[in-house]
Amino acid sequence: MSDGSLFGVDNLPYGVFSTPDDPAGRRLGVRYRDRVLDVGAAAVELGSPHAALLTAPGLDPLLAAGRPVWRAVRAEVRSWLTDPAHRAVAEPLLVPLDATVPHLPFTVADYVDFYASEHHAATVGRIFRPDTPPLPPNWKHLPIGYHGRAGTVVVSGTPVVRPRGQRRPSAPGEAPGFGPSRRLDIEAEVAFVVGTPSPLGQPVPQGAFADHVFGVCLLNDWSARDIQAWEYVPLGPFLGKSFATSLSPWVTPLDALAGARVAPPPRDTPLLPYLDDGPGSGIPAGGLDLRIEVRLNGHLIAEPPFAAMYWTAAQQLAHLTVNGAALRTGDLYASGTVSGPEARQRGSLLELTWGGRDPLQLPDGTRTFLEDGDEVELTAWAPGREPGTRVGLGEVRGRVAPAAPPPSP
Repeated sequence: MSDGSLFGVDNLPYGVFSTPDDPAGRRLGVRYRDRVLDVGAAAVELGSPHAALLTAPGLDPLLAAGRPVWRAVRAEVRSWLTDPAHRAVAEPLLVPLDATVPHLPFTVADYVDFYASEHHAATVGRIFRPDTPPLPPNWKHLPIGYHGRAGTVVVSGTPVVRPRGQRRPSAPGEAPGFGPSRRLDIEAEVAFVVGTPSPLGQPVPQGAFADHVFGVCLLNDWSARDIQAWEYVPLGPFLGKSFATSLSPWVTPLDALAGARVAPPPRDTPLLPYLDDGPGSGIPAGGLDLRIEVRLNGHLIAEPPFAAMYWTAAQQLAHLTVNGAALRTGDLYASGTVSGPEARQRGSLLELTWGGRDPLQLPDGTRTFLEDGDEVELTAWAPGREPGTRVGLGEVRGRVAPAAPPPSP
């Protein structure tokens, strides 16, 4: 039934939009080809039993409704767009994509960022610790992560103001420097959106992943490498990461990615039972074949393959909750930088330029790290359920704005 579009009836990602004639109005939409279906209006006119969920100004109520409702609503929307009996109602409710303004599609409850790519972690280790093993000793035993700042997750297109902060002293005994980041970077990532919550004290096993996770978004977790390098020992990233995280306005349902399921890379270290996803574990293949493209000022600079990620989203969720941490509707957790084994597959400028040593040669100049005015865009697609078809993930863009004036004494 595929129509050849990256955003056809086999995809149907959800978002929240407004229009220039009603800028304060927030409406729930489903992206279909180059248009957006006003699903709340369609639900009301077609008498959907889920109209109360779909007329909300955001995805939160639908996320909280749980997987049986997610699947029922998806089937309804698909019917509205394909059944000739609904055409007279649905057609007038399809708004041109370029006539919509996207908004953050749900309320971000908590934000967690992982470090799930072996290729990324090993490359970073070789850059910063060339005389030691590239991976820390715990890396293949658990998905390393940290808690970020939900309040600075912003929708695609929001300007990213260059952060200020402390930098490592230039010589022993000197005071640290302070000012705008000189090594502003990107991190091409994939994020997972939690719908169904879980009780405090009750871990969520890998097998329950699809009951709790609603869908997938592209994410750029901007990083000030110089600020991070000075602050991260001993407790990890803080101000170097918390100033902005850009999120796609479109959440692709897990069911749309059924054709992209793949096995993760082979494990070479035995895992504890709660993380074991090998043969005999009963855990379905947890990898996803997502093909990401990274563009800097319109120039393609990297093609990170998500299928190469060592730790799966189901393992990350299991680890996130194994200590009894509760899930909340709207929790967002990201994969960490997606990188592959080849130089052209690295998902950060830190890796692409080897820490700034090897500048990128672009048609309009060179780059080591981002300059003011630079725009970064992430796009991605995945194989569809039917052979030869593709499912698109919503793009995420951000342009670097100059640092704000320094704080007053």
